[in-house]
Amino acid sequence: QVQLVESGGGLVQAGGSLRISCAASGSIFSINVMGWYRQAPGKQRELVAAITSRGTTNYADSVKGRFTVSRDNAKNTVYLQMNRLKPEDTAVYYCHAEYFTKLVEYLEIWGQGTLVTVSS
Repeated sequence: QVQLVESGGGLVQAGGSLRISCAASGSIFSINVMGWYRQAPGKQRELVAAITSRGTTNYADSVKGRFTVSRDNAKNTVYLQMNRLKPEDTAVYYCHAEYFTKLVEYLEIWGQGTLVTVSS
């Protein structure tokens, strides 16, 4: 079974920094896209940042210039460095991956979520 395990969430003051990580494990042949989504209370889940296996990145406008997504392909791990955090960044952050299995299936998977709380 494939799973994503997130770590690094927590409480931080506005203006501070936090890094969250997500490691994929299981029957994966290769991972195409890895990324982060977030969902704040009462709001829809939204894309925060994503990165392809070749390093192409995509960011939500609200985090451009503050957040940086990166990945270690050898470790099947994606990171999100969050700087200059704002209270409106408070949300549950979900890791997401699109991957190929050894049977050449193209699937997607979500992590369980990690809470990031930014206090004002």
